[in-house]
Amino acid sequence: MSARGWTSEASEVLRVGEGFLLSDVDPDSHPGYLGDKKSGAKDLAVGIAALSELQERLFAASRAGVAKDSVLLVLQAMDSAGKGGIVRHVVGGVDPQGITLAAFKAPTAEEREHDFLWRIEKRLPEPGFIGVFDRSHYEDVLVGKVRALAPDEEIERRYGAINDFEAQVAASGVRIIKVMLHISPEEQKARLMERLERPDKHWKYNPGDVDDRMLWPKYMDAYQAVFERTSTEVAPWHVVPANSKWYARLAVQELLLAAMQEIDPQWPTADYDVEAEKKRLAAS
Repeated sequence: MSARGWTSEASEVLRVGEGFLLSDVDPDSHPGYLGDKKSGAKDLAVGIAALSELQERLFAASRAGVAKDSVLLVLQAMDSAGKGGIVRHVVGGVDPQGITLAAFKAPTAEEREHDFLWRIEKRLPEPGFIGVFDRSHYEDVLVGKVRALAPDEEIERRYGAINDFEAQVAASGVRIIKVMLHISPEEQKARLMERLERPDKHWKYNPGDVDDRMLWPKYMDAYQAVFERTSTEVAPWHVVPANSKWYARLAVQELLLAAMQEIDPQWPTADYDVEAEKKRLAAS
């Protein structure tokens, strides 16, 4: 058991591999973690401190021109699964100057004039940054498939285009972490009902969410197809059970930490004489 409560590497136990079936994942489960909500909160706090330092090191190294790495966190889920909580409680714990966030909604008229990946490429993180996609290019093969917004042959083309695109992005130095937050329809109903019962949450409620609930089996089939077609060696998918918000946040944090630790950014060395500058400063 690790110091932070993990019995298995989150990047391995949550990874979509050969033969993976979304229907086998229990949204109430906590794969790889033996702790409870209380210990999870403590581990999240410890992880925030570690992630914050790693992110600052990465940002500093890139500003000094000695690092070209960056991280891209792709968040996909049914509505109310907790994407916003991940952004606030996991990514929001580090220095915001090294974070970029893109929330992809329905494409604009200008975006529809281009290939579906055109707007995605423009929002990729620069070296030294952690980029977050709150929804992403996968909307074009999820909603596109479920709502029949594109013909089957176009959806098939997009799977291949995504794999080629992500391979190029990964080769450029971007570590891609793709996460599907998996909640049950019962948990989603409870969360949506809470939004309706609390005036301070009304702004978060979208009547269209109920329409999507009626298509739940089709969305699960669409996600299964996405996993089978686009979970690759350089950009694998991770399915995070998300009925427990605390676990989902902890798991995504662990995935980010693993990617940052693999990069292992170092503080850049000074390009000036430190001792001489101390003397100059003392005499000023």
